[in-house]
Amino acid sequence: MKGLEIDPREVGEIVISHCHWDHTGGLSHLLNINPLTVYVPSGYRGRYGEGFIVVAQPTEIRQDIFLTGELRGIEQSLLVKTHKGLAVIVGCSHPGVPTILKVASQFGKPLALIGGLHGFRDFNVVEDLELICPAHCSQFKSDIGSLYPEKYIKAGVGTVIEI
Repeated sequence: MKGLEIDPREVGEIVISHCHWDHTGGLSHLLNINPLTVYVPSGYRGRYGEGFIVVAQPTEIRQDIFLTGELRGIEQSLLVKTHKGLAVIVGCSHPGVPTILKVASQFGKPLALIGGLHGFRDFNVVEDLELICPAHCSQFKSDIGSLYPEKYIKAGVGTVIEI
Protein backbone atom coordinates (compact mmCIF):
# COMPACT_ATOMS: atom_id res chain seq x y z
CA MET A 1 0.00 0.00 0.00
CA LYS A 2 2.86 2.33 0.81
CA GLY A 3 4.50 1.71 -2.57
CA LEU A 4 1.22 2.49 -4.35
CA GLU A 5 0.64 5.51 -2.11
CA ILE A 6 -2.62 4.13 -0.70
CA ASP A 7 -3.49 5.51 2.72
CA PRO A 8 -4.78 2.61 4.86
CA ARG A 9 -7.08 5.04 6.69
CA GLU A 10 -8.94 5.63 3.42
CA VAL A 11 -9.82 1.97 2.82
CA GLY A 12 -13.53 1.49 3.52
CA GLU A 13 -14.03 -2.27 3.41
CA ILE A 14 -12.07 -5.47 2.93
CA VAL A 15 -13.23 -8.74 1.36
CA ILE A 16 -11.32 -11.86 2.41
CA SER A 17 -11.63 -14.68 -0.12
CA HIS A 18 -10.40 -17.39 2.27
CA CYS A 19 -8.33 -17.67 5.40
CA HIS A 20 -4.98 -18.78 4.00
CA TRP A 21 -2.12 -16.76 5.51
CA ASP A 22 -1.16 -15.21 2.18
CA HIS A 23 -4.62 -13.64 1.94
CA THR A 24 -4.87 -12.41 5.53
CA GLY A 25 -1.28 -11.72 6.60
CA GLY A 26 -1.58 -7.94 6.81
CA LEU A 27 -5.16 -7.81 8.05
CA SER A 28 -4.37 -7.38 11.76
CA HIS A 29 -1.98 -4.53 11.02
CA LEU A 30 -4.53 -2.81 8.77
CA LEU A 31 -7.28 -3.18 11.39
CA ASN A 32 -5.03 -1.60 14.02
CA ILE A 33 -4.74 1.46 11.77
CA ASN A 34 -8.31 1.43 10.46
CA PRO A 35 -11.02 -0.69 12.15
CA LEU A 36 -13.07 -1.17 8.99
CA THR A 37 -15.70 -3.64 7.81
CA VAL A 38 -14.33 -7.07 6.81
CA TYR A 39 -16.40 -9.57 4.80
CA VAL A 40 -15.29 -13.14 5.45
CA PRO A 41 -16.57 -16.51 4.19
CA SER A 42 -18.46 -18.57 6.77
CA GLY A 43 -15.54 -20.99 7.20
CA TYR A 44 -13.14 -18.18 8.12
CA ARG A 45 -10.93 -19.24 11.04
CA GLY A 46 -8.90 -16.08 11.60
CA ARG A 47 -9.27 -13.30 14.09
CA TYR A 48 -12.81 -11.97 14.37
CA GLY A 49 -13.83 -8.66 15.79
CA GLU A 50 -16.26 -5.86 15.57
CA GLY A 51 -16.97 -5.09 11.95
CA PHE A 52 -16.57 -8.66 10.69
CA ILE A 53 -19.47 -9.82 8.53
CA VAL A 54 -19.74 -13.54 7.83
CA VAL A 55 -21.06 -14.35 4.35
CA ALA A 56 -22.46 -17.82 3.68
CA GLN A 57 -24.75 -17.20 0.69
CA PRO A 58 -24.60 -15.03 -2.44
CA THR A 59 -25.07 -11.47 -1.18
CA GLU A 60 -25.18 -7.92 -2.50
CA ILE A 61 -22.93 -5.79 -0.27
CA ARG A 62 -23.24 -2.52 -2.23
CA GLN A 63 -25.11 -1.49 -5.34
CA ASP A 64 -23.65 -3.64 -8.14
CA ILE A 65 -21.11 -5.29 -5.81
CA PHE A 66 -21.74 -8.88 -4.72
CA LEU A 67 -20.12 -11.80 -2.96
CA THR A 68 -20.67 -15.40 -4.01
CA GLY A 69 -20.76 -16.48 -0.38
CA GLU A 70 -18.63 -19.38 0.68
CA LEU A 71 -18.38 -22.04 -2.03
CA ARG A 72 -17.42 -25.64 -1.32
CA GLY A 73 -16.54 -24.83 2.27
CA ILE A 74 -13.51 -22.65 1.62
CA GLU A 75 -13.70 -19.53 -0.50
CA GLN A 76 -15.84 -16.66 -1.72
CA SER A 77 -15.38 -14.38 -4.73
CA LEU A 78 -16.10 -10.71 -5.32
CA LEU A 79 -18.36 -9.70 -8.21
CA VAL A 80 -18.58 -6.21 -9.66
CA LYS A 81 -21.30 -5.37 -12.16
CA THR A 82 -20.08 -2.94 -14.81
CA HIS A 83 -21.95 -1.40 -17.73
CA LYS A 84 -20.45 -4.13 -19.94
CA GLY A 85 -20.92 -7.16 -17.68
CA LEU A 86 -19.70 -8.81 -14.53
CA ALA A 87 -16.09 -8.76 -13.32
CA VAL A 88 -15.40 -11.88 -11.26
CA ILE A 89 -12.52 -11.33 -8.83
CA VAL A 90 -11.22 -14.52 -7.22
CA GLY A 91 -8.70 -15.39 -4.52
CA CYS A 92 -7.37 -18.81 -5.58
CA SER A 93 -10.43 -20.43 -7.20
CA HIS A 94 -10.32 -23.40 -4.82
CA PRO A 95 -14.04 -24.13 -5.49
CA GLY A 96 -13.25 -24.36 -9.22
CA VAL A 97 -13.66 -21.77 -11.95
CA PRO A 98 -16.83 -23.41 -13.38
CA THR A 99 -18.51 -23.34 -9.96
CA ILE A 100 -17.55 -19.72 -9.35
CA LEU A 101 -18.74 -18.58 -12.79
CA LYS A 102 -22.03 -20.46 -12.38
CA VAL A 103 -22.79 -18.79 -9.04
CA ALA A 104 -21.63 -15.42 -10.37
CA SER A 105 -23.97 -15.66 -13.37
CA GLN A 106 -27.01 -15.14 -11.16
CA PHE A 107 -25.90 -11.49 -10.87
CA GLY A 108 -25.14 -10.95 -14.56
CA LYS A 109 -23.14 -12.27 -17.49
CA PRO A 110 -19.52 -12.89 -16.47
CA LEU A 111 -17.27 -10.70 -18.59
CA ALA A 112 -13.91 -10.88 -16.83
CA LEU A 113 -12.07 -13.30 -14.55
CA ILE A 114 -9.35 -11.73 -12.43
CA GLY A 115 -7.20 -13.38 -9.76
CA GLY A 116 -5.71 -16.66 -8.68
CA LEU A 117 -6.69 -19.70 -10.73
CA HIS A 118 -4.52 -22.31 -8.97
CA GLY A 119 -4.29 -25.40 -11.19
CA PHE A 120 -7.16 -24.40 -13.49
CA ARG A 121 -6.65 -25.82 -16.97
CA ASP A 122 -10.15 -26.41 -18.39
CA PHE A 123 -9.52 -23.44 -20.64
CA ASN A 124 -12.67 -23.76 -22.75
CA VAL A 125 -14.65 -22.64 -19.66
CA VAL A 126 -13.31 -19.10 -20.15
CA GLU A 127 -13.59 -18.84 -23.93
CA ASP A 128 -16.75 -16.68 -23.73
CA LEU A 129 -15.16 -14.17 -21.36
CA GLU A 130 -13.80 -10.91 -22.76
CA LEU A 131 -10.94 -10.61 -20.32
CA ILE A 132 -8.86 -12.98 -18.22
CA CYS A 133 -6.16 -11.90 -15.81
CA PRO A 134 -4.59 -14.88 -14.01
CA ALA A 135 -2.68 -13.80 -10.93
CA HIS A 136 -1.26 -15.00 -7.64
CA CYS A 137 -1.28 -18.82 -7.56
CA SER A 138 -2.22 -19.46 -11.22
CA GLN A 139 -0.05 -22.27 -12.57
CA PHE A 140 -0.89 -22.00 -16.28
CA LYS A 141 -0.58 -18.26 -16.98
CA SER A 142 1.48 -18.70 -20.13
CA ASP A 143 -0.95 -21.30 -21.51
CA ILE A 144 -3.86 -18.94 -20.95
CA GLY A 145 -1.91 -16.08 -22.54
CA SER A 146 -1.07 -18.24 -25.57
CA LEU A 147 -4.63 -19.47 -26.03
CA TYR A 148 -6.31 -16.11 -25.48
CA PRO A 149 -3.80 -13.35 -26.30
CA GLU A 150 -6.56 -10.88 -27.19
CA LYS A 151 -8.20 -11.18 -23.77
CA TYR A 152 -5.18 -11.88 -21.57
CA ILE A 153 -3.89 -9.25 -19.13
CA LYS A 154 -0.67 -9.85 -17.26
CA ALA A 155 -1.23 -9.32 -13.53
CA GLY A 156 1.08 -7.43 -11.23
CA VAL A 157 1.01 -5.19 -8.20
CA GLY A 158 -0.57 -1.91 -9.22
CA THR A 159 -2.11 -3.26 -12.44
CA VAL A 160 -5.18 -1.21 -13.35
CA ILE A 161 -7.94 -2.94 -15.30
CA GLU A 162 -10.73 -0.89 -16.83
CA ILE A 163 -13.89 -2.70 -17.79
